[in-house]
Amino acid sequence: MKILIHETERGKIAEILSEEIIIKDTDEALDLMAESRYLDAGKMIIYEYQIDPSFFDLKTGLAGEILQKFSNYRMQLAIIGDFSKYRSKSLQDFVRECNKGNRIFFLESKEAAIAKFSTL
Repeated sequence: MKILIHETERGKIAEILSEEIIIKDTDEALDLMAESRYLDAGKMIIYEYQIDPSFFDLKTGLAGEILQKFSNYRMQLAIIGDFSKYRSKSLQDFVRECNKGNRIFFLESKEAAIAKFSTL
């Protein structure tokens, strides 16, 4: 795993680079937040394939637990991927509601995430 830092006028963004699943539970999410904060980044970009698939099954509660940690520690998060492939209405509603806020975003590209973070 590698962390690439993007510098913007609104602060640093940590982009997590890995070809593997790196978040399987809340402890791993907290570790990533700590590493990003150590690099002075208050915003993070992570890719859908880097998160355990159970995250996207809202019945497991994993998404709620992990995203609550990001909210509690005031770290903005953009998850990059194609979320249209998930047929769960509750997940689609969840994604839509998150995107209305200012802390957690489900976006289609790194560029969209950097643009979003640059306005907040």
